[in-house]
Amino acid sequence: MMKIKVLSRNPDDYLRETKRDIHKVPRNYDPALHPLQAQREYVRALNATKLERVFAKPFIGNLEGHNDGVTCFAKHPSLLVTMASGAYDGGICVWDLPTRECKRKIDAHDGWVRGICYNTDGSKFLTVGDDKTIKTWNSYVSDQEIEYERDEEPVNVIMSKTMLTGITHHKNEPIFATCGETCYLWEETRTIPLQTMSFQVDTMHDIKFNQLHSHLIGACGSDRSVILYDKREAKPVKKVTMTLRPNRMSWSPKQAYIFAVANEDYNGYSFDYRYLKNPTKIYKGHVQAVLDVDWSPTGEELVTGSYDKTIRIFAAHQSSAREIYHTKRMQHVTSIGWSMDNKYVFSGSDEMNIRLWKARASEKLGALRPREKFAFSYNEAIKERFAAHPQIKRIARHRQLPKYVYNEAKNLRLQINRLKRKESNRRVNSKPDTVPFVAELSTKVIKEEEPKKKRKF
Repeated sequence: MMKIKVLSRNPDDYLRETKRDIHKVPRNYDPALHPLQAQREYVRALNATKLERVFAKPFIGNLEGHNDGVTCFAKHPSLLVTMASGAYDGGICVWDLPTRECKRKIDAHDGWVRGICYNTDGSKFLTVGDDKTIKTWNSYVSDQEIEYERDEEPVNVIMSKTMLTGITHHKNEPIFATCGETCYLWEETRTIPLQTMSFQVDTMHDIKFNQLHSHLIGACGSDRSVILYDKREAKPVKKVTMTLRPNRMSWSPKQAYIFAVANEDYNGYSFDYRYLKNPTKIYKGHVQAVLDVDWSPTGEELVTGSYDKTIRIFAAHQSSAREIYHTKRMQHVTSIGWSMDNKYVFSGSDEMNIRLWKARASEKLGALRPREKFAFSYNEAIKERFAAHPQIKRIARHRQLPKYVYNEAKNLRLQINRLKRKESNRRVNSKPDTVPFVAELSTKVIKEEEPKKKRKF
């Protein structure tokens, strides 16, 4: 015999016998369910959202030691407590983050420190500067060997023919790449570059190795382009030209084909290198040029630093920032980074300070008791459940901004609305299909190029 299940409804359960009869309300007689459960959880979500804003104090402290503005960072590949930074005056500081002390201070270069990176095991770090040199330094120096009265000597010095503006190290192999007038691929023990890669660009000012597809190298050019190189073929693979100049780029640690770009047009962008015709996402909110960008180690969020003296944290799939950090004395943010444990953000600015921030503004630092962990996880769950409610959404999105940032953002909105209104009027007063609608993502890239293949004779 075949069983057939049929949905049935008895009209006596939901229809009134007469018009004057009361409406029948269905009830759940399960004693485990409270009749006002949704209302109670809404109140809890509202209170949790308010308390999150009350306890949102992201600033932790600052690192003092530089004599000029901070230009670049280098995160140690295996130690969370160590970080190196370079400045405009050619000085390098090696920091102990738990104590917030400068353990070493080195006069490394004549002019700017353009780039700094650690090698594969973190035993050495490499720096490049305006003096056309690549210098290698030991990461670990005993306290007896540190003398601030004399200059510390590098382990190795390589002279370059042209000025270098960036450096990046391979994740697993003892090779590194530099950029400037040309991209060079170097081996740590050699003084002559292994490969030379160019794409008819005057200058490239930033370069990054892909940490997953380690044969790929990305570089930002002065002709408003982002260029991708393949070290196996010693030639460029793709080039995309944007409307304004990209300042820095960063590869996603989660998806090897995704990279983010900090741009001069006040926005950040994420691209899929398999399809560079349009960016995958635009990160909006800054009111001046975005100078640096970095991904979180999980690849789900990214942080940007801007000339407007603010730091913004974005979810990878959202265009608006979930957090905006600023202080009264912080000047133009020139460099930004995300710690490898996904808990902290550090920023360097023009007024010679490095600042430490919490990646989640209201997060409680230190050890948590089991009841606290359960309470925090429960609050996060109910906030996510009621996140679309207007009152909770309004409280969660509200941020206090500096007056000049607020006014500039207001002016930018007026300009954007004016352009949209102008385009809408042109479309209404023109013949059908003569003024097509163009999505914003399609207006940010001018052209996508690939290197021309050589003819075989």
